Amino acid sequence: MNEILPIVIYIVVALAVLGSLAALLVRSRRTPPGTYTTTRDADDDDGIASRGVGTDTLERPTDLDTGPDVVVPDDLRDLEDTRTGVETIPVETPDPVQGRLARLRARLAKSNNALGKGLLALLSRDRIDEDVWDEIEETLLLADLGTEPTTELVDALRERVKIAGSRSPEEVKGMLREELIKLVDPTMDRSLATDRHADRPAIVMVVGVNGVGKTTTVGKLARVLVAEDKDVLLGAADTFRAAAAEQLATWGQRVGVPTVKSDVDGADPASVAFEAVKAGIEGEVDVVMIDTAGRLQNKVGLMDELGKVKRVIEKQGSVDEVLLVLDATTGQNGLNQAKVFAEVVNITGIVLTKLDGTAKGGIVVAIQRSLGVPVKLIGLGEGADDLAPFEAEEFVDALLN
Repeated sequence: MNEILPIVIYIVVALAVLGSLAALLVRSRRTPPGTYTTTRDADDDDGIASRGVGTDTLERPTDLDTGPDVVVPDDLRDLEDTRTGVETIPVETPDPVQGRLARLRARLAKSNNALGKGLLALLSRDRIDEDVWDEIEETLLLADLGTEPTTELVDALRERVKIAGSRSPEEVKGMLREELIKLVDPTMDRSLATDRHADRPAIVMVVGVNGVGKTTTVGKLARVLVAEDKDVLLGAADTFRAAAAEQLATWGQRVGVPTVKSDVDGADPASVAFEAVKAGIEGEVDVVMIDTAGRLQNKVGLMDELGKVKRVIEKQGSVDEVLLVLDATTGQNGLNQAKVFAEVVNITGIVLTKLDGTAKGGIVVAIQRSLGVPVKLIGLGEGADDLAPFEAEEFVDALLN
């Protein structure tokens, strides 16, 4: 009996120590304010949870307590200036949209002129044989037009040149212009769904992979909307990239647009998006724009999370516009990205950035053909107002001038 007693005492002490540690862990584990505490959706991917980021879907949005993690500006209107640290950021007046179009047309004509001039030079030769048509086809393919649109364009031009029997540069240019406009398709609806509803703001999500200029595009689009006299609120749901929220807030401050963001790195992006829409509804703004994290298109868990952000937002109102930002210089790789995103969220429009420099204009046609989704905005430079609505005929005219 005396030999058993010490063993029993050791067991009792060990259980007491383990119980104390368990209680301490339970007390120290706290769900961060602003995250969702209900059960995970059946189709959610566990890969996100494994990173330690809470992304459970909110079943009863009215019960959500923002807490200290998500910062909602007190005043959503009439901001004259704000501060980032000690630096005062004055509120700027964005350029009118129409003024941008003329400037961007000039840049487009200069940067992509090789495509149009190359085709015109080939089509204006005294004799157009099979070798010339092969060169024309190669020129179009190198411009990222895509195989099917290239075949259509070459076949149409062959027929028209044969019937016309003329090599006049003006006639050839007219034929090429008409056929290119058909491919770019001016009948597609390129308007942005940014008109306020009777009881809530228009909601715009902006998605895309890392490095395409997504946060910058959100900031530039905010300037476009401010120039159209709209009240805008930004939601910094890119909580994984260092300083992304501050970058977006700075863009907003420059035009007097407030930003809802989290003070915690790696916070739940769906929570931030939810609070941004909630603040927009309460503040009666016209448009809420949500910037999301850059998703690598082959990361299934992250793509699932993006779908979750959209579902959480829609507990307060449907998303009116989902804009996919693509780097025009990536060519066909950008097309592959677009296809993957379209499978996760309902893409309603494309924003093509970096269309100057080495970009090939034909990617516009290839993306629209592949997705059935229009290019709605184009960016042609690094300037704050170098973003403008896409117009099919002016785009083609810039290529051929």
